[in-house]
Amino acid sequence: MSEKVVLAYSGGLDTTALIPWLKENFGYEIICCCINCGQEEELTDDNLNERALSSGASKLYIIDVIDEFADDYIMPCVEAGAVYEHKYLLGTSMARPLIAKKLVEVAHKEGAVAICHGATGKGNDQIRFELGIKALDPTIKIIAPWRMTDVWKMQSREDEIRYCKDHGIDLPFSMGKGYSRDRNLWHISHEGLELEDPSQAPNYDKLLVLSVTPEKAPDKETDITLEFRDGKPVALNGKAMKISEIIQELNRLGGANGIGIIDIVENRVVGMKSRGVYETPGGTILMEAHDQLEELVLDRETMETKKKLGSQLAQIVYEGKWFTPLREAIQAFVESTQKVVTGTVKLKLYKGNIIRNGTTSPYSLYSSSLASFTTGDMYDHSDASGFINLFGLPLKVRALMMKDVETMKNTR
Repeated sequence: MSEKVVLAYSGGLDTTALIPWLKENFGYEIICCCINCGQEEELTDDNLNERALSSGASKLYIIDVIDEFADDYIMPCVEAGAVYEHKYLLGTSMARPLIAKKLVEVAHKEGAVAICHGATGKGNDQIRFELGIKALDPTIKIIAPWRMTDVWKMQSREDEIRYCKDHGIDLPFSMGKGYSRDRNLWHISHEGLELEDPSQAPNYDKLLVLSVTPEKAPDKETDITLEFRDGKPVALNGKAMKISEIIQELNRLGGANGIGIIDIVENRVVGMKSRGVYETPGGTILMEAHDQLEELVLDRETMETKKKLGSQLAQIVYEGKWFTPLREAIQAFVESTQKVVTGTVKLKLYKGNIIRNGTTSPYSLYSSSLASFTTGDMYDHSDASGFINLFGLPLKVRALMMKDVETMKNTR
């Protein structure tokens, strides 16, 4: 009996070509595993199971993890305000550890000795998949064909299509080049074609999937209301919904209003710069609403510490280090801050802009009597004099010292 390998399978050309390649080069029994993080059209293909089996796989798992993805991977990053290099909302990065977790679970169920992924040797995904697998089961062998240059000879779509045909697999894929895309519940990313040249503008007419450009958005504002409880969204426009459903609806509303399109040159873990376009309409709205509510309910020092840790968490997630004590510790801190992040946030969406429209919370630290220019019972303006004297004491001492030093120099 052949040993089993679990193949991270999408149904696309790359992973379909891997099925006969694995059998030919290793003699494995192939267990395909497709993890549904919200890819939508990628998983609506009725021929997905037939394609996997006809290509030589013995079984295909399709595992729906949309709610787990939303609740346990997206929301910790939203609550932390984790954004990589000030722009990227970690759409692909957050999904990879969950996919790795499910691949390991299937490998255990099937008694597989190896897991195979189709990530290239230039990207971040190879790191994210493999760090996740190593953290969850270091005994499982990992096969990364794109790094096995002695046996992996295919370097283009044409090579892969030809290889499949040579092995009796006729696929509905074209020879032409297209964008390299990754989609899930949170976002869709685009790389390739004109985006490989940073001097070229993106061809948004062909590029965008979830969104329209701000120029093509309606000349009318869209009002939305988000309700949060303990840091998590619980209702949209007065309707109670699951987190995944709220994200899906925000994607629809945000995409229609040109929200959340970013063009970024980012620093990959492997050392190179990469240019891509991300569409994250719902995520951009959700992050803004959450930030807006936190401004109202968190004290200054907690917010400052949380921002630093949020930036650190973004780096951790981007680098594939989800299953680490540091990520758990940062998440534990963030969760402790979310006990007061409860309230209602109103926003207006208009041509790529998210406009604040009012925020309320029972835990609000904002006091109108303190913030106004009129004197209230809790604040005596004269108290500021003593505070300023103490707060500025180090500056005053240093200035006097510098004056004495200057005097000594002039008297020599």
